[in-house]
Amino acid sequence: MASANPYQTYQKNAVTTAAPGELTLMLYNGCLKFIHMAKVGMENNKIEEKNTNIQKAQNIVSELMVTLNMELAISQNMMTLYDYMNRRLMEANIKNDVDILTEVEEMMKEFRDTWKQAIQLNRQHQHIAGSSGI
Repeated sequence: MASANPYQTYQKNAVTTAAPGELTLMLYNGCLKFIHMAKVGMENNKIEEKNTNIQKAQNIVSELMVTLNMELAISQNMMTLYDYMNRRLMEANIKNDVDILTEVEEMMKEFRDTWKQAIQLNRQHQHIAGSSGI
């Protein structure tokens, strides 16, 4: 049976077939999207829209937290930063503060951009290793 919404089918397939690194990138992008939508809701005095989108962003941050491998030292540092972002999102929601959302958005962009670079470097390394027979 064909899906009523081909875009939803495409999105579902993109998620179910993505590599773990790509899924993390999708989480970062999703969080940024929800923060942006929360800012728009806040600026337009749409409290429910703001609240819903901040909660979605918080859910993504929580998901990023539970996927960390805590045996790695860098994961412990990332956990601290994710926890900080989560608390700031709560504070932004309570205080209706767009500046706090902007702060978290900038931090999330840095995580996303760094992650994107890591994926690209990994692909380059795999391509070099594959073409040299390593």
